[in-house]
Amino acid sequence: MTGRIARKGFHLVGLALIIVFTLFPFYWMVSSSFKDQTDLLASPPMWLFRPTISHYAEIWADQKLTAAILHSLVVATSTTVLALALGTPAAYALARFQFRGKGDLWFWFISNRMISPIVLALPVYLLARAAAILDTYLVLILIYLTFTLPIVVWISTDQFRSIPPDLEQAARLEGANQFDVFWRVYLPLGLPGVAVSAIFSFIFSWNELLYALVLTRSQVQTAPVVATSYMSGYEIPWGKIMATGTLIVLPVTIFALLVSRHMVRGLTMGATK
Repeated sequence: MTGRIARKGFHLVGLALIIVFTLFPFYWMVSSSFKDQTDLLASPPMWLFRPTISHYAEIWADQKLTAAILHSLVVATSTTVLALALGTPAAYALARFQFRGKGDLWFWFISNRMISPIVLALPVYLLARAAAILDTYLVLILIYLTFTLPIVVWISTDQFRSIPPDLEQAARLEGANQFDVFWRVYLPLGLPGVAVSAIFSFIFSWNELLYALVLTRSQVQTAPVVATSYMSGYEIPWGKIMATGTLIVLPVTIFALLVSRHMVRGLTMGATK
C-alpha cells in the first residue's frame, strides 16, 4: 500500500512538472504582454506589476497586423483544404490496396516530417524566385503542403485501416464503384481521423514562421512574420511582440481546447480494432 501511494505521488509530481514546463512559456508571454517596457526588462523579473493594455492598443492601431491575420487565415485554410483533397484519397489507397513500392511510398510520406525546414529554406527560396512566385499565397501554400500532406496521409491511413473490409465488400455487392466506396463508406467512417489531420494541418500552417519569413516581403506577410518585424537594430519592443504572439496563439488555443475530445477520439480510433 505504501509503495502504491509513493508511485502515485511520483506520478503526480512528474505530471505537475510537465504541466508547469509546458504552460510556463504561455504564462510568460501573456503576462509580458501586459507589462510596460521597464517591468519587462527588470532583473530579477517582476512577478507582481501594474498591468497595461498599451501594447494591444498600439498593435491594433497598426493595420499591418489585421492584414497579416487575414493572410494567415487564407493560407492556413487553403493549405488544409488542399491537403485533405489530396491526402485522403492517397491514405485510402495505402490502407486498402497492395501495389509495388507501397512501403517505399509510405516511408517517403513519413520521412518528410524528419527533414528540418532550415535545410530546405534556401533551395525553396531560389526555386520560388526562379518561378517568380515570391511573396504570393501560392508559394506559401505549396511549401506548407510538404509538411501538412504527410500528416493527413499518416493519420487518415491508420483510420481507414481500422474500418472492416467487409463494409467495402457489401458496398461493392450493392453496385458501388471504387469512388463510391471511398466517398460513401470510408470517408464518413474515418471522419474523426480526417478531422484531426485537418486540425493539425491548420495549426501548423497558422503558426509556421521560417518559410513565411524567407518567402514573403510585404504583400502576404503572415501574423508570425509581423510579430518579428517589430524588432529593429535599435530596439526590441518585447511588449508589442508578446501582445502579437498572444493574439496569434489565442484563437488556435481556444479552438484546440474546444475540439480536444474529438482529437483524442480521432487519434485513438485507429489504435485498436
